[in-house]
Amino acid sequence: MKKIQTDKKQDILHGLRDGIPIAMGYFAVAFSLGIIAVKAGLTAPMGFLSSFFTRASAGEYGTYTLITVNAAYVEVVAMCLVVNLRYMLMSAALSQKIAPKTSWWHRLLMACCITDEVFGISVAHPGYTPPAYTYSAALISTLFWASGCALGIVAGSLLPQQMATALSVSLYGMFLAIIIPPCHKDKNVLYTLIVSFTLSGLCAIAPVVSQMNSGMRTVVLTIVISAAAAWLKPIKIKADGEL
Repeated sequence: MKKIQTDKKQDILHGLRDGIPIAMGYFAVAFSLGIIAVKAGLTAPMGFLSSFFTRASAGEYGTYTLITVNAAYVEVVAMCLVVNLRYMLMSAALSQKIAPKTSWWHRLLMACCITDEVFGISVAHPGYTPPAYTYSAALISTLFWASGCALGIVAGSLLPQQMATALSVSLYGMFLAIIIPPCHKDKNVLYTLIVSFTLSGLCAIAPVVSQMNSGMRTVVLTIVISAAAAWLKPIKIKADGEL
């Protein structure tokens, strides 16, 4: 029993150790999200809770944007489902790293802890991934993420409008940092990105489509463009498992 407790303590410490760098990066991004959340009318406690339970930059940005334009609940839910579908694949992949005798509720909680970065360190863990490791990494990173959003809301409420607007631009810089590297590696990603920007701009001024709510328009374009790209240019996997 003592050995089990010692191992669990080590798993927690290792999770905290690996989660701290993630947490520091999360804080900066979440701060920018907090600046944007001010426009949606969120208070600091509301921002903390929404970020604590969501932990998805694109999902939260979309949610705050839709709240700002008074979108319907169904549009917010649909947008979050489309943007965060990748977590279903990550959960399936992580399930292969969990010990067979792990209880179902541990598996469920580990799935709820998944973010891109927490998933990355969890699947890279040697051998089976202990639940305590994923929990502790997710806890420290989530606290920094939620705190960053709350402080961003406070700053956005106190700072002059021009300064708050300037700070909110940093979030778009993060999105550019995400999409530019894949464009250099795969021209199909670049072409899809160009088509996405073009169609998004055209649909914003087209006679009929422009009358749609911006949130629903984004959801429809995301589904149509991603489905077309996957059909026309599917990712080919080599015999050795490489892309």
